[in-house]
This record gives sequence, structure tokens and C-alpha cells, in this order.
Amino acid sequence: METSPTKNRLDSLRCCVIIPTYNNHKTIQSVIDKVLVHTKNIIIVNDGSTDTTPQILKKYTNLILIHLSKNKGKGNALRIGFKFAEKLKYKFAITIDSDGQHFPQDIPVFIDALENEIDKNILLIGARNMNQESIPKKSSFGNKFSNFWFWIETGINLQDTQSGFRLYPLLAMKDISFKTTKFEFEIEVIVKAAWKGIQVKNVPICVLYDQDNHVSHFRPLEDFTRISILNTWLVILTFVYIKPRNYYRKFVKKGTKRFFIDDILCNNDSPRKKALSIVLGVFIGLTPLWGFHTLIVLFMAILLKLNKVIAFTFSNVSLPPFIPFIVYISYKIGQFFLGTDYNYSMEELSENFEIYKHLKTYIIGSFLFATSMSIILGSLGYLVFSVFNRNKTIINDG
Repeated sequence: METSPTKNRLDSLRCCVIIPTYNNHKTIQSVIDKVLVHTKNIIIVNDGSTDTTPQILKKYTNLILIHLSKNKGKGNALRIGFKFAEKLKYKFAITIDSDGQHFPQDIPVFIDALENEIDKNILLIGARNMNQESIPKKSSFGNKFSNFWFWIETGINLQDTQSGFRLYPLLAMKDISFKTTKFEFEIEVIVKAAWKGIQVKNVPICVLYDQDNHVSHFRPLEDFTRISILNTWLVILTFVYIKPRNYYRKFVKKGTKRFFIDDILCNNDSPRKKALSIVLGVFIGLTPLWGFHTLIVLFMAILLKLNKVIAFTFSNVSLPPFIPFIVYISYKIGQFFLGTDYNYSMEELSENFEIYKHLKTYIIGSFLFATSMSIILGSLGYLVFSVFNRNKTIINDG
């Protein structure tokens, strides 16, 4: 069998390929043969297959075969494969599914990416083109769903978090404790790797959805429930422990002053980002969403990756002493826009509840007021921040 030039590179990196399989007798032989073009460092974990998979694997006597007597899930198979690879002193492991969706000829893509990284503590996930017509809509939706929760839990934005074609840094992951054993393991492992400080990145790969030979063992109700429970627990851990831990570590490392400037005030944010944070804060603060301003502005600042401190600060334009002025101006703008005139004074707006029957006028006026003031203050903020940023650059260069 012809050997790919990738073999020597895999050997020098101490990298093996792990193939977990369960009842994929139609495709397993083809996958193994194509991987053999690149390396003989293959660990196959037969997760209790009940089809002809065990008979097919008998011909690969030169490979490491692990036969599990009972099917316990993909996550369990991968964890067993990782432990065996560690015993054999491998530093990295590429995992590839046995259903034929992945192209083993993409193995060099992972090796290229790994060799180009200075820090080898990196976990690479093959990013599929989820816009292909052959990809089921439920798979595309599931991937977007997973990507969103991974971003919430780690702050890392990935194109694909569900692909099983990956490269794992075995040594960097050695001390991480895992709890799951089925499909949800592939979520747990990347989240906990990111929490440990391991880089998690995507690399582009090809994918084939062959409906004739593809066998899916994903059980929508049961496995989706498991994944949802896992994500719920990971989100709770993120906000209760991981984020406070990370802030504490930064505080200890940087000291009070540097931490306050960099992480609280986010002094390194661009003038544009700071100005947009002002726009968001002022707009939310002047809208008639009383009682929800703080919650909304912080949620939007996180979602839009803006400066949370600046956005929150400027949302306080609607502090109680300013409310009568805001309501009065909003009514006047609304009356002008609608061509009406109620001739209410500011004192009447504060004392006469009947005035609020003209709610339409107030709501329209408040949103117009919020839009105009957020643009004006945001523009002024951009000019101010740009000047300060330019002066800081001159000082640093000097």
C-alpha cells in the first residue's frame, strides 16, 4: 500500500489516529484502508458492535484493536482510546468517525495546522461546510445550537463544534476529569479543554453525507436531552466558578490598578467599540423599558461583545432624578412627530397619571429621543476616545 509523506510527520509529532466504531460494517474497512495511507499508528475501538464489524477487523492484525463487550457510547470509546494512546507515549491523537463522512486525506490539514502553531497545547476541530445541500437541516441546526452554547461557556466563537474529526493534545488533557460517556462527551471535552487554557480552533475539512451507507446512532430525544442537561450544568459552572476564577487569576497577576484599567474599564478596547457601547447604553437607558434597563443592556453588551462597563454606565441616563425630564422630552418629540399638542407641563407629567393614556405618543417619542441621543453621544464619544487613543499611541512610541 502506498504511504503518504504525512507518515513521518505523524511519527515525529508522536501522533496516532483513533477510530471509534459501532455497527458501521459498511464503511469501517474503507475508512481504515484510507487512514493506513497516512499512518499505521491506528487504534480502533470496537464499541460492542453486533454486526460483522468484528469479523472485518480480524484482517488488521498489525493494528491495535480494542474490543468492548458492550456498547457504552462514543464518549466512553474515545476515553478508552485516549488512555491507551497515552500508555503508548503518544502526545496527540486524531479521531475520525467510522461512518465514512470524513475524508482521511484531510489528515494532513490537522498536521499542517499543528506544525504552524508555536504553542502545541491546541485542540483542532474539523470545520465542515454546513451549507452544503447534502447536509440535513437538523444537523445544521444542531451545530449552530452547539456553537452558541460553546460560545456562552467559553467566549470562543467556532464555526463547527460537533465534528468528530479532531486532533487532541493528549498530554495537555491528561489531568482533566470527564464525566460523560456518550455523544455529549465531545462537547464536554472541548469546553473543559478551553477552561484549562488549551486553544480550541477550527480547521477546514470536507464531509460526505451518504444516506445509503450512513448509519446514525444518535437518538434525538435521549441524546438531545443529555446534551441539554450537560450544557445547563456547564453554563452554571461558567458563571458561578469559571468566570470568577478567571477574573481572580487576572487580578492576582496584574494587580489592582492594571486589572481595573484592562478588565473592568476595558481600556484596550478600540474607540469604535467604546463608542458603540455608549450608543447601546444611551439607547436602552432612554427607552420606556423601565425596570429592565440593566438586564437588557448587560445581555446586549455580552451578545454584541461590547464594553459592558461603558454600556451600563450610560444606561443610567434614566436615573430617578432624570426621569421627569426624559418623559417630558419624549412626549414633546412624540407630539411633534404625530402632529398633536396636549400642552402638558413637566409637573403634570409627574403628578397626573391620566396623561399616560397617551402612551403611543410617549413610546414613539422615547424611541426617537433614544435614537437621536445615542447617535449624538456615541459620535462625541468616538471623537474623544480617538483623540485619547492617538495621544496614548504617541506617548508609547515616544
